[in-house]
Amino acid sequence: PYDQDENWLIIDIGTNAELVLGNRQKLVCTSTPTGPAFEGAHIEHGMRAAPGAIEHLEIDHQSLVPRWKIIGEDNWNAGRPKGLCGTAVIDTVAGLLRAGGLDAAGRFLLRPAAGGRMRKGASGMEYVIAFAKETSTGIDLCLTQKDVRQIQLAKGALAVAAKALLQAMGLQLPDKILLAGAFGSYIDKDNAMAIGMLPEIPVEDVYVVGNSAGDGARIALLNIAKRVEAEQVAARVTRYELPTDPEFQARFIQAVAFPSIQMRRAER
Repeated sequence: PYDQDENWLIIDIGTNAELVLGNRQKLVCTSTPTGPAFEGAHIEHGMRAAPGAIEHLEIDHQSLVPRWKIIGEDNWNAGRPKGLCGTAVIDTVAGLLRAGGLDAAGRFLLRPAAGGRMRKGASGMEYVIAFAKETSTGIDLCLTQKDVRQIQLAKGALAVAAKALLQAMGLQLPDKILLAGAFGSYIDKDNAMAIGMLPEIPVEDVYVVGNSAGDGARIALLNIAKRVEAEQVAARVTRYELPTDPEFQARFIQAVAFPSIQMRRAER
């Protein structure tokens, strides 16, 4: 971004999220703890991105029947799922929002015609992604109310950090978003926007750049000129301290809610 006239927002998503926003005139950065939910931890049936994990998921808006793609399988609905990795959790939440299975507050809305997939479980409402006979574990694979709350907290922290940087730059939205890191490389961009995780710009202006931290480290090790350039650019970056922002708590509470799907459709 330090070579551009446009304002680029770079986000490296993990247990902590690092963000940089700006252009050739000014750069601001911040970081925020998002927790491990994006990586499948603290999710009832969550797991890391490994063979057997559902990595992508779509939900029929009428029947609420899902179709999934498992890591290690070439075709959709092939194989027996073992759990959910972070990208699939986001897909499931976004799919339920679109289908009317979740409200803006993140509460499950009981759909009696959902073939038993929307039900009350041991810890509250839950959505059955795969029944026991379909899984490799022999137990129902569900997304629970607690799982939804974990995603709300994680995406809320990320959204507040991005909004704080935009306000620091006097912007409503960035011109482009670059998603970095292993998680960012596999995320469905439209679903991430549907749950309010990313600033809502045109999907074609959101780019996946992979393991940019690793790439940058290799460049710095192999190219002295680039190492000097990195040091010079880093010295120009203004650090935004989220914990000292007096509006952080109010913004965070607001960002935990999901955006209205109907409102998003109307705006488009």
